[in-house]
Amino acid sequence: MTVELKPEDEPKWRRRLGSGANNRAWTLSEQLSRTREEDDEMLHAAHASAHLWSPVGSEQNAALANLLLGQVHALLGSAALAARFSKSATEFFTARDSAPWELALTHAVAANAAHCSGNTQSHQAEYAAALRAIETIAEAEEKEIVLATMRVVPKPSTPWASGG
Repeated sequence: MTVELKPEDEPKWRRRLGSGANNRAWTLSEQLSRTREEDDEMLHAAHASAHLWSPVGSEQNAALANLLLGQVHALLGSAALAARFSKSATEFFTARDSAPWELALTHAVAANAAHCSGNTQSHQAEYAAALRAIETIAEAEEKEIVLATMRVVPKPSTPWASGG
């Protein structure tokens, strides 16, 4: 059975497919471990989501896509791409009156990107900012979304933990 896609239906399909790809990529990114195939799927889903949403989404959708891309690239060890996407999202969410969950997630992804880049000072600062921002989230479901991401962000080491 062939479904004919009418030009006026394209935005609806882009949103539907983009949303599905976004959800799959976030689900995979929240796993404590993944297979190589799951890593590939996560990467492809994140980029597909950003691509599908780009002509039909808002600036906020683009920033959320950049958060996902920053997180995925950090998880996969692509420091330059993690930093690039995380920085773009951070610039958007910190320049406006963002929801507490958006700010917390922004700091969590920035912490992971900094860790991936080996930037210990930024990793510590962003991780601490994420924890502070999480405390301001009132809605339990929104808090759990951010905590699911925080579970895969490495905790910064503290000077006293290594005897220093």
